Amino acid sequence: MSALLDALEADDQNNGRRSLDTLRFRLKPLREAFGQDRARDVTAARITEYVRDRLAVKKARATVNRELAALRRAFALAIDQERLSAVPRVRLMADNNARQGFVTPADFERIVAELPEYLRDVARFGYLTGWRRREVITLEWSGVDLDGQRLTLRRERSKNGQPRTVPFVGSLGEIIARRHAIRGECRYVFHRNGRPIRDFRGSWDNACEAAGKPGLLFHDLRRSAVRNLVSAGVDQSVAMRITGHKTVSVFQRYRIVADDDVRPRWHGRTWRSRR
Repeated sequence: MSALLDALEADDQNNGRRSLDTLRFRLKPLREAFGQDRARDVTAARITEYVRDRLAVKKARATVNRELAALRRAFALAIDQERLSAVPRVRLMADNNARQGFVTPADFERIVAELPEYLRDVARFGYLTGWRRREVITLEWSGVDLDGQRLTLRRERSKNGQPRTVPFVGSLGEIIARRHAIRGECRYVFHRNGRPIRDFRGSWDNACEAAGKPGLLFHDLRRSAVRNLVSAGVDQSVAMRITGHKTVSVFQRYRIVADDDVRPRWHGRTWRSRR
């Protein structure tokens, strides 16, 4: 099994997948549980035991499902590479705990006020475009067209492997103008005193706690952006191009509907949705 998991990691590395670090994180508990076993000894029953053990230590279903997905990929790759002729079926659990996090404009501004100065435009950009954290902090000036009022995320920086072009919509132009004024020699649009921004989860968590929104993830800004774009009447295909969603089904999962969105209002003789 250790060789199968190594092969999966090597396949992601050879294909330049940006999720390699995440994969390594997912493989760690799999290596601990199955690494010393022969692949043919890992049965569906053993996998069920693994799931039970992970849930017993309070791991979320979504977390365990991602680990199972990695295990399933390892077995599928083993078939493709003719390492195995048969593999166990790896079933994912029903996950009814998908995140529904989003933040209203008022709450978002309170969070921004608690962030360090160098992170405020990072958050504003993420809230406006719905780009993923790494996509935001790796945006380079080579992808910004000031004359054409648009920016481009290169293929190698995009999680879905597709380039993305976004016009300067809303306050995006103001964000880019502020960043350009302090550009300096750094090639990145968002930086900290000329140095690339790395992990800022601690600063983000502290700001959310101080703003009364503990537990909110930076990724929840992606859900917020989808909700805001839809609420603003932006065509779904255009919104998907901005956020980088490849499929309608995934986009719809990010489309969070709040109570105020569906609470009706009285219009003369009839009720109408606030949407």
